[in-house]
Amino acid sequence: MNAPQLPASDLTYFALASTAATPMPVEPKTPVGELPEVLGGRYRIERLLGVGGMGAVYRARDLLREQFGDPEPYVALKTLSEDFAEYPDASALLYSEYALTTRLSHRHVVRLYNFDIDPSSQRAFITLELLKGPTLDQLLCERPQGMAWSELQGIALPLLEALSYSHSLGVLHGDLKPSNVMLADDGLRLFDYGLGQPLEGLLPGLPRLCRTRFAAWTPRYAALELLDGGELTASADIYALACVLYELASGSHPFRRLSARQAKAMELDSTLQRPPQLPAHCWPALRTALAFDAAQRSINAAGLLQAFSRPAPSRLRRWFGHSHG
Repeated sequence: MNAPQLPASDLTYFALASTAATPMPVEPKTPVGELPEVLGGRYRIERLLGVGGMGAVYRARDLLREQFGDPEPYVALKTLSEDFAEYPDASALLYSEYALTTRLSHRHVVRLYNFDIDPSSQRAFITLELLKGPTLDQLLCERPQGMAWSELQGIALPLLEALSYSHSLGVLHGDLKPSNVMLADDGLRLFDYGLGQPLEGLLPGLPRLCRTRFAAWTPRYAALELLDGGELTASADIYALACVLYELASGSHPFRRLSARQAKAMELDSTLQRPPQLPAHCWPALRTALAFDAAQRSINAAGLLQAFSRPAPSRLRRWFGHSHG
């Protein structure tokens, strides 16, 4: 089965962290078998929908729902790639995504149904709602000059609502980028919390991605502190989201598709300009969110949401302000 391949700059990058600790000995793991046609005796794989840095998503038919006459017994099914499936703690890695996302109940966050392990192949998998629609990276290909404000605001607001809600419940996304946002038939969805983390102390006991063993990021959306080995924070999510919003407004990545480290070395932030289609009142908030230095990124998702919620002034209001201000 063939699936669309993302450009290398859009792929999530995994690497052994420079501060990697020596892994603790683990019990021998039962070898993971090939992906069977039916997982868990219930989900029949139909076709591959997409692949990412860590796993693959398939369209599957829920045989139990079909047995009881459900006219739409289809789900999306996510499992880890061959490389990651061999990790001793691979199942815990996938469960972490499930545990984080199922704590979220929001109309603009993807809905997950179940986590399970197929007995015969020992493959862990997640079932989730099957979405239909373009992702933002596909939409951007059709908008090389960016989006008009009315369209941009219609995407920015639900995306900001989803992230603000996630952060309010202590859930960090960890890999915000256009290919992880879909414009489904019934509205926008933010998905793929596979690299997410809980905020310290807010979700005790939840499995955590061990970034001391390996680092994971999508280079051109990763905040500088992540590239330097820092922990995932809400501020790092804000940087990634700001890159996406700038891209939607202008059609281009704010820093020429370069990583934050490369862009900072070239001082690209000094020449950053407001996209013409972005209302002036949104620019101070977005510019703050694009700061390389985390200490200067003094805005959260709620602050961005407030800025983008304001309507752009009409021509009459702009004229009146200039003439009588």
